[in-house]
Amino acid sequence: MISDTFRNRITGAALAVCALSLAWQPAMADNHVVKVTPLGSHDGEFCSRDRALVFEDPNGTRILYDAGRTVAGPDDPRLGKIDVVLVSHMHGDHVGDQRIRETNEGTCASPDTGVSTLPQSNTVDIALKHDAMIVTGSEMPAFFAAKLRDAGGDPGMSKLVRFGGEVTVGGVAITTVPAVHSNGVSPSFLTGPLAEYLKAAGVGASVGPPTGYVLKFSNGLVAYLSGDTGITAEQKLVVNDHYGALLTVMNIGDTFTTGPTQAAYVINELVQPSSVIASHANEPATEGGEVKAGTRTALFRDRVTVPVHVPLSGRTMAFDRTAKCVSGCG
Repeated sequence: MISDTFRNRITGAALAVCALSLAWQPAMADNHVVKVTPLGSHDGEFCSRDRALVFEDPNGTRILYDAGRTVAGPDDPRLGKIDVVLVSHMHGDHVGDQRIRETNEGTCASPDTGVSTLPQSNTVDIALKHDAMIVTGSEMPAFFAAKLRDAGGDPGMSKLVRFGGEVTVGGVAITTVPAVHSNGVSPSFLTGPLAEYLKAAGVGASVGPPTGYVLKFSNGLVAYLSGDTGITAEQKLVVNDHYGALLTVMNIGDTFTTGPTQAAYVINELVQPSSVIASHANEPATEGGEVKAGTRTALFRDRVTVPVHVPLSGRTMAFDRTAKCVSGCG
């Protein structure tokens, strides 16, 4: 027979183990999610110039995507440590020809981005300060290598990954995928006679086609970052069929890229992810953190058949390997 004292000791030990297990599970879960933090112009809102996102792998690798104009330079406290910088294409609102001085200046519709970052760009300034690798496709790596060298940095920190290839940085596999857009470098990013000739002619320098990205994180989550694009066959054949992306960051701004209706078609019929983050809306999409009626963002959300997550600046979303948002999505 087991004595009451011994039975109580066993029961107490079992309860202690159970409590320890319950306490450990959230920590383990937190260690296996990808965190996505939007860096927009106004805290808690999704505004007209917002492009930038920081992805944090479960192993701590941090990736800045399209810094644009709403990151307040390399000392923006929201950046933390950045290991990799991605640039979809060379337009000023993505590479950063100007930037905010700090958040919440100007309005959500028209943020104050009056700090010039020419001719280096916000992207290069951030990469230099953080000793981060710039990963791009097409002919963009040579451009960024020259910019890094001119600023006293290491041109070898500009890394090429072309369509069909893959590079792994900090445990995250990165590849570029086709986007349908333009990708000329404005003369304002250049110096010397060439810049003057191009400006006078009204043209920019070509650095090859624009790109999107597919990222595979260490927890198995595969994410598609569309960049600026129209509808492409590769969104089905490459992004969905080959890579099986479950989380998508989708541009919805219209005129310059897919609009909300076209973007909804891409999500519902081509990429078919498990969830999507709206991007590049070119509008003050929210007020008080809530999507405003009649906006492109509202139309996109209403037409998409999977969960749509609105990137509210400074608010971190966390996704498991299946692209289910487990925290921060409201």
